[in-house]
Amino acid sequence: MPGLHITDHQMRLYMNYRLTLSPEAAAAKAGFSKASAYRIEGDLRLPSQKKAPRGRRRSDPLAPYWDAEIIPILKAAPGLRVIGVLDELRRRHPDLNPNVRRTLERRINAWRALNGPEQDVIFRQEHEPGRLGLSDFTDTSALGITIAGEALDHRLYHFRLAFSGFEHAHVVLGGESFVALAEGLQNALWALGGVPREHRSDSLSAAFRNLAADAREDLTQRYAALMGHYGMAPTRNNAGIAHENGSIESAHGHLKRALEDALLLRGTRDFASLDAYRAFVDEIVGRRNANLAKRIALEKEALAPLPKGRTTDFEEKVIPVTSSGGFILRRVFYTVPSRLIGHRLRVRIFDDRLECFLGVTPVGTLRRGRPVSESQGGHVVDYRHVIHALRRKPMALVNLVYRDQLFPRTAYKRLFETLRDHGDDRRACKATVELLALAHERGCEAELAEAITTDLDAGRLPDLAALRDRFRPEATSIPSVAVKLASLDVYDELASVSIVSAGSSLGEVA
Repeated sequence: MPGLHITDHQMRLYMNYRLTLSPEAAAAKAGFSKASAYRIEGDLRLPSQKKAPRGRRRSDPLAPYWDAEIIPILKAAPGLRVIGVLDELRRRHPDLNPNVRRTLERRINAWRALNGPEQDVIFRQEHEPGRLGLSDFTDTSALGITIAGEALDHRLYHFRLAFSGFEHAHVVLGGESFVALAEGLQNALWALGGVPREHRSDSLSAAFRNLAADAREDLTQRYAALMGHYGMAPTRNNAGIAHENGSIESAHGHLKRALEDALLLRGTRDFASLDAYRAFVDEIVGRRNANLAKRIALEKEALAPLPKGRTTDFEEKVIPVTSSGGFILRRVFYTVPSRLIGHRLRVRIFDDRLECFLGVTPVGTLRRGRPVSESQGGHVVDYRHVIHALRRKPMALVNLVYRDQLFPRTAYKRLFETLRDHGDDRRACKATVELLALAHERGCEAELAEAITTDLDAGRLPDLAALRDRFRPEATSIPSVAVKLASLDVYDELASVSIVSAGSSLGEVA
């Protein structure tokens, strides 16, 4: 039509029709005049190819600075951000308009594409079944998990097979350590039912941090022994280059997003116990593995068999029990039954627990504690271990160094502080210790805490005598057992029983 420009689409239609039609007919079908057709015959370029590039409509705001200042800055500091370049320019030239940021970004990106330094190249890998398994730790603080209302400071040990994508996650309460790696890796291998030929991890920098040279050598030897037990070749990626462990680094994000989705659907991030949270993680990981069942089954055929049993996944220390009724291990004080005072315990250190032995006899399992800070240690206290001694010396509760950790529930601590607020430390210590003893002897720690909370909320102090009466054992009557003696005539019948001789047949009587 007159006044309208011919488009690239019309031009292409014309060229297609021109293969079989005359210029006039092809132009009619394409929607323009025959005069335009004859003009096109002399120049077969598309209309968009005939347009001259649009020039600048305003002066270049970076022209005074580009060659003289910006390029020297980029060459001297190749990693400098665009905003850093702009800040430096505005410092030198306060009158420079900050609206040039987008223009500066485009110009610098184009310059770096043509003149910038060479970048690292990621080489995509093809993995064969049964060859490579990877281990790493990932921080999960963003999930906001709580156990019975208390925030859980933890991370996940994450194992993954490169070919099939099989994965296993283990909740780690402490930091990255050899113990956590050994326990998590062995759990993963025994859940998988086989062993890959190669195991890759990072440099274990967190596990080696702050260790003396001898301790580092010992850790290296234990890691080598772990790999030798399962027949895996140990490898590791270069320090600080995460993409060399990309088969598991990217999986960290996918797993944490799956956990986040499941927590949102669950409606709460609070769990009744650590075991309940671990079961939740296992369920989510199991669902992800179920989606890869075919590839996992294919890779299992290429895995090496497991050894006859697990190897050591703990550290071991021999520690004396002091007169304080416990021992100190890695700046944390643990209480044990007072019967063990003066003895030396062999303690197996796991990531989340301590297993204590007197010789080869197990004497208990303790929750593993952590120091509060670099300058303050921690306490793991079980009031049942010391309550018998505390009843004899209740005033020791006033300045006890681990007093706050002694209370098993907040209700007991609240009662103690309430009684002290009334100005009678002796009564506060006596009443609190007696209630702790009652909780221990009657096995009513939770129920007694609820009763104390009810009284305190009502503005009254608990009645110790009433609570003792309430939680005393129920009176049970002794059952009447009737014993019926056998008649002595029964023993006369035994004398008439014949004895079968050893040499005779079964039917022959001696």
